[in-house]
Amino acid sequence: MSDATTTDLYEVTMAMSYLREGMTAPATFSLFVRDLPPERGFLVTAGLESALDQLTGFHVGPEDVDAFAAALHRPRRDLEPLLGLEFTGRVRAVPEGRVVFAGEPLLEVTASLPEAQLVETYLLNQLSHQTTIASKAARCVLAAGGRPLVDFSLRRTHGPQAGFQAARLGALAGFAGTSNVAAATALGIPAVGTMAHSYVEAFASEEDAFRAFVRAHPGPVTLLVDTYDTEEGVRVAARVLRDPDLTAGAPGCAVRLDSGDLGDLAVRARSILDDAGLPGVRIVVSGGLDEYAVDELVRSGAPIDTYAVGTRVGVSADAPYLDSAYKMVEYDGRPVMKLSSAKVTAPGAKQVFRRRGCADVLGLADEQPPDHAVALLETVMRNGRRTGRPATLDECRARCADDIAALPSSARRIRAPVAPRAAPSERLTGLTTQVRHRVETRVAAHRSGPG
Repeated sequence: MSDATTTDLYEVTMAMSYLREGMTAPATFSLFVRDLPPERGFLVTAGLESALDQLTGFHVGPEDVDAFAAALHRPRRDLEPLLGLEFTGRVRAVPEGRVVFAGEPLLEVTASLPEAQLVETYLLNQLSHQTTIASKAARCVLAAGGRPLVDFSLRRTHGPQAGFQAARLGALAGFAGTSNVAAATALGIPAVGTMAHSYVEAFASEEDAFRAFVRAHPGPVTLLVDTYDTEEGVRVAARVLRDPDLTAGAPGCAVRLDSGDLGDLAVRARSILDDAGLPGVRIVVSGGLDEYAVDELVRSGAPIDTYAVGTRVGVSADAPYLDSAYKMVEYDGRPVMKLSSAKVTAPGAKQVFRRRGCADVLGLADEQPPDHAVALLETVMRNGRRTGRPATLDECRARCADDIAALPSSARRIRAPVAPRAAPSERLTGLTTQVRHRVETRVAAHRSGPG
């Protein structure tokens, strides 16, 4: 089976019905996030590149038809109208790495209705998950205040693919490296690593373990010092790192603290290392860290050089999902909208116009930008093919850094104020005049019924 089966069953049923009814006119769907997670002042969009890869190769083959028929308990002939279906549409999207906000389309698809419907689940999956992780990683970078962060999340993410994505998204947000060998190799991210407590426990003494580790790694090493007694572990590490036969002065080496009061232990470790004549040996901390913990440690003035973040960032533990949606906004030239309570959507293809300070205005796709504003959504696919080369990781990283630097301080706060959820009518005030008029006209027409 191909990626065509990466869909929900109801999408297959709808696509089959559309084909039976001859409903193959162009439809536009908008993918957006309804509300920011608690304590979030912004999101960083991600997942576009993998989504475009999937759309480029999207094809319903014989094995997919078999799978659809089996899932629906229908004869194969009922599903055969889907055979050979490919994605031939257009995609407009916000490039990866850009800051976005609730209610703004991250991506809009215009394609034959069955095509646009069948790709819904994959697009939501990729953009929702990756935007969640990229946003969490960007907040860690803000909290660290210029201090390096590294990704240690692979062993706790929800599968190897999620771990690979977490490593990439950490690098996109500004992380300095990853322990994920596959991601480091494939993406050119610096590989970083240390040792586990089991390594230390395997030797007769902590010093034996440290010496063996240094002998095995002629380059800079990071020694885990809290297996038994942390302060004594730092003293042992200092003794080993001062041995000129092993490390030649320990340039680039570090000790890692993984448990306890990391701020206090970092102060004590720094004192021990400095007294041993090793001011250049860095202190790395890990152990359940996220942006909140990093922010507290930085504010405390703890002498920590590098933060290794894993579980809480790799799964975005405090906000593991986005309230994202993929909604039809136009079919066959007719704007459409949803009027469900608290889930009203605005009709028509749209554009996000960004002004200084990330002050965004939502408008129609064919509107002219307001003064001193730029359009965020770009045409990235036409006739089912990319309009340009894939963005590089460096380009995405640069976009992310520039946009975050342009954010107002209130949006950059780690513990951002949580705004009350707006009613649908209040959300409309953020639209341009044309979009607001179109929404209000269609709402009024729907409520008044046939006249």
